[in-house]
Amino acid sequence: MKVIAFNGSPRKGGNTQLLLQEAVRGARETGAEVTVYTLNELNLRPCQNCGSCDDTGRCVLRDDMQAIHRDIRVADRIIVASPIFFFSVSAQTKIVIDRCQAFWAQKYVHKKPLQPGAFGRKGLLLLVGGMKLNEKNRGFECAEVTVSAFFRTISVPEHATLFYDSVDAKGAIKEHPTALNEAYEAGKVLVL
Repeated sequence: MKVIAFNGSPRKGGNTQLLLQEAVRGARETGAEVTVYTLNELNLRPCQNCGSCDDTGRCVLRDDMQAIHRDIRVADRIIVASPIFFFSVSAQTKIVIDRCQAFWAQKYVHKKPLQPGAFGRKGLLLLVGGMKLNEKNRGFECAEVTVSAFFRTISVPEHATLFYDSVDAKGAIKEHPTALNEAYEAGKVLVL
């Protein structure tokens, strides 16, 4: 089983990366082959809204996104991990999502959606933010909707979401009583 994981945090060793490492550990221990992309270290240009993918179903920009597109095509499981910045995913994560407009065109314009392999396609979303959630402050909802649209576009019909609020300082997720274990278990469940 092939899993690709996106670390959308620009902060090395931060809370998002720590959560993702645990989910990846769970997936690997269950037998999956996992490729992790640390998005901040890649050469990724934002979508130019040029419309070329409407014609071809492929993105014409040439950068590290070609490897990501290749892996999305063959992945059985996809993990997206991002900090919450201004009620949404990080810019690094959003670039990848926006650059999947080519998959949208392939699916909806050319009527050729990505096909699931023998294991089907499932996803996992990991979100962490410093704000405390309450009835007026629902900061994770926008990120959830954005990533749900991404998953739908790349033919991932179901996904689980874990989100943690009030976690801001680098490494603070280690003090959370359940987060790292929940991420580890979610990685295992994703593969089973």
